[in-house]
Amino acid sequence: MEEKVNMVSCQTVVLVMLVVMVTVEWLGYTFRFAEGYPEEDLVVKLPGQPKVGFRQFAGYVDVDSENGRSLFYYYVEAVKEPDTKPLTLWLNGGPGCSSVGGGAFTELGPFYPTGDGRGLRLNSMSWNKASNLLFVESPAGVGWSYSNRSSDYNTGDKSTANDMFVFLLKWFNKFPELKSRGLFLTGESYAGHYIPQLADVILSYNSRSSGFKFNVKGIAIGNPFLKLDRDFSAAYEFFWSHGMISDEVRLTIMSQCDFASPQNMSNVCIDAIIESRIVTEYVNYFHVLLDLCYPSIVQQELRLKKMATKMNMGVDVCMTYERSFYFNLPAVQNALHANHTRLPYEWTMCSNRLNYSGIDGYIDMLPILKRIIQNQTPVWIFSGDQDSVIPLQSSRTLVRELAHNLNFKTTVPYGAWFHKEQIGGWVTEYGNILTFATVRGAAHMVPYSQPSRALHLFSSFVSGRRLPNKPHSSIDD
Repeated sequence: MEEKVNMVSCQTVVLVMLVVMVTVEWLGYTFRFAEGYPEEDLVVKLPGQPKVGFRQFAGYVDVDSENGRSLFYYYVEAVKEPDTKPLTLWLNGGPGCSSVGGGAFTELGPFYPTGDGRGLRLNSMSWNKASNLLFVESPAGVGWSYSNRSSDYNTGDKSTANDMFVFLLKWFNKFPELKSRGLFLTGESYAGHYIPQLADVILSYNSRSSGFKFNVKGIAIGNPFLKLDRDFSAAYEFFWSHGMISDEVRLTIMSQCDFASPQNMSNVCIDAIIESRIVTEYVNYFHVLLDLCYPSIVQQELRLKKMATKMNMGVDVCMTYERSFYFNLPAVQNALHANHTRLPYEWTMCSNRLNYSGIDGYIDMLPILKRIIQNQTPVWIFSGDQDSVIPLQSSRTLVRELAHNLNFKTTVPYGAWFHKEQIGGWVTEYGNILTFATVRGAAHMVPYSQPSRALHLFSSFVSGRRLPNKPHSSIDD
């Protein structure tokens, strides 16, 4: 009997020890989690979300507590080995468009909305295969970001860059384990202003700081708005080269329009521009090969029932409408810890509440990019070749002009790069630090229109390798 009691006691002790060990291990994990990541921002699961093995976080960071100005973010870990992967910030342009709605849930994030706008499907070409991803709705007034002071919606490049800088400092306090990670700053379109100016502020801070420094490893911007007069004039050259306007309209615009001073344009110029814009009623000028979405109730219902939104380009042309429907579901906002102040308006992709400085559009980004490169920060400019808004022709010539201004030699001659034994686009490199690349078949939103090629380009960028110049490559994604 005593032997049995001892045996039971031993079993109990062993069981208790096992429970204690498991509990300590679990508590240790919980403690580390609480120390390194904000539990209150953990997104347990989004409505209609497929099962995944990575974590997501979302919430607010106050950039001005006194005036109640707060920016909303969405952070998603890398699919594999997030503890060793870099951190990539993505900003959409506008100015005034949502990086969460655009980058995160339409382009390069892990999910796309389903056809009914009530669930999510996996994006098999998400950039979180190569990096941890951070998306921020900036400036305040975009998406779920807000301010309690209405005058804050009168904003511009400088205040936007400063708010994003403050955001990052405070966000790293939420995620201290990421402070030492390599940081890549990326975006598209008007992020051609956002990203260089943010990088400039960060690098200036780094030069003064005796403590924490941002570990900036590079910047990459797709179809970037860099120089107003060059980008605007190139759009009409693109229209003409694609047969969208006549010789006469093109010649009038090129000879009569002073894009360096749009406010002083002649009536002849304005009439020619108005005539050229007729085509954009029936053509998606962000992607000239893509069909339009007609979201009337009947036609949209047919598309949802027949799953007919995937057209011949393999792209869901109605995704923007599906996304807006999804983000305005209360269950989605609750899951994302969004809209906690109950904003008196619906979520929209691009804000109509901002009064963004029009003068800032005239700022030439080349001098700022020059300072960034002189700081030994790699810069990649990439362009979808089917974008008429900011065509590759302007970006390519501006990058070449920047390289000449830096006295850089061509280190990779202009030529094709390959992905999956097909031409992915064309690329050139200057001074081993400045790269220009096109993405074949892509448009203004490169990851949306060519997801596989975009992921390959991004993976090459964050890993510090050149795009392959031969069809057979062992590093295809």
